[in-house]
Amino acid sequence: MKANQTKNKMPVAQQSRIEGLYAITPDIENTSDLIEKVDQVLSSGVQYIQYRNKTILYERRLCQASAIMELCQRYEAKLIVNDYLDIALAVNADGLHVGKADISIPKARACLGRHKIIGASCYNQIDLALIAEREGADYVAFGAFYASRTKMDTVKANPNLLTQAKKVLQTPIVAIGGINVTNAAPLIFYGCDAIAVSDGLFNAAHIPSAVKKLASLFLANS
Repeated sequence: MKANQTKNKMPVAQQSRIEGLYAITPDIENTSDLIEKVDQVLSSGVQYIQYRNKTILYERRLCQASAIMELCQRYEAKLIVNDYLDIALAVNADGLHVGKADISIPKARACLGRHKIIGASCYNQIDLALIAEREGADYVAFGAFYASRTKMDTVKANPNLLTQAKKVLQTPIVAIGGINVTNAAPLIFYGCDAIAVSDGLFNAAHIPSAVKKLASLFLANS
């Protein structure tokens, strides 16, 4: 890996507020394969990445998260861990993403501190997002907007929800669920601040090209 790669990052997101392209790792058991893909994602300019794996044991999950954290530090990116507070604490991740069945936002904040990022899944419910905002979430995520191969048991969200949410929320809004280079544009048009992409990014034929195309959608809508 070349040291000067960090100098060529695209302006995919800003550190202070989640916006643009937000990568989410798929369930990849082979750590070497996962890290190779993560390296391509981060070296292409993505500055926010969520580590999510529901299928492997704790020891391997910890190993993968630790390796991704090292890459994030190298590329000056932010690592957010899905669900597992213990993993987030163990690797000193930059944040935690929680769902309605996970640890509450106030408890997560008490454990992580006020400088960490906390995101919340709000599915297709603006009421949940309003609660998350009041509790101090740094972003809220709505979806799934499209059929997802990463998470099969999802509720369906309508893109109009993004416009409605934008009217009542100050917190950044992330769209999630089956998003790829061919279907992301309408979600950006409807008002999301960021798109969370997993399969459409990590299983793309050429990851750097996918990053460039997805990032350019925000520039086209600005």
